Amino acid sequence: MFMNGKDAISGSLADCYVTIEGNRYHMLQAINLEASVEKNKVEVPVLGKTGKANKATGWSGSGSMTLHYNTSIFRQLLYRYMKTGEDIYFDIQISNSDVTSVAGTQTTILKNCNLDGGILAKFDADADYLDEEVSFTFDDIEIPEEFVNLPGMTE
Repeated sequence: MFMNGKDAISGSLADCYVTIEGNRYHMLQAINLEASVEKNKVEVPVLGKTGKANKATGWSGSGSMTLHYNTSIFRQLLYRYMKTGEDIYFDIQISNSDVTSVAGTQTTILKNCNLDGGILAKFDADADYLDEEVSFTFDDIEIPEEFVNLPGMTE
C-alpha cells in the first residue's frame, strides 16, 4: 500500500493567527513558519553495559517565520521592550488543512512566544518586495486538532 499523492498537505493552505494581549491578528502577510522542539538529554551510565544510555531531561521550543514587510505589530513589541523593559509574550496558532487530503486538519498553538529580536527598519531599492524574518521561542503548546491516520497506516 502507498500514500496517495492527493494526501500530501499543500504548503500554502494554512492559517496563522497571533494573539497579543487579547488582540487576535490574522497573519495574512505570513510567507512561512516553522517551529521545532529540541530535547535536552544527558548520558546515563548503566552497570554492565559498555555504552551509556540517554535520558531526556527537558526541552526547549523555538521557531521562525518570514513575513511580508508590511506590519508593525512585532516592531511595536520590540520598541515597547526597548523603551520600558516590558517583555510581551504571545500565542501563535497554525492550522494546516487541505480539503483534497483525507488527513484532515491539524491545529497547533504555540504558547508564550517571545521574540528573539527583529528588523526595526528596512529598504532594498533592488527588491521586488520586502520581507522580514521573525525568530522566537515558546514554552508550551496545544494541539487541539490532529491529522487522522491515512488509510493503510494502521492494521
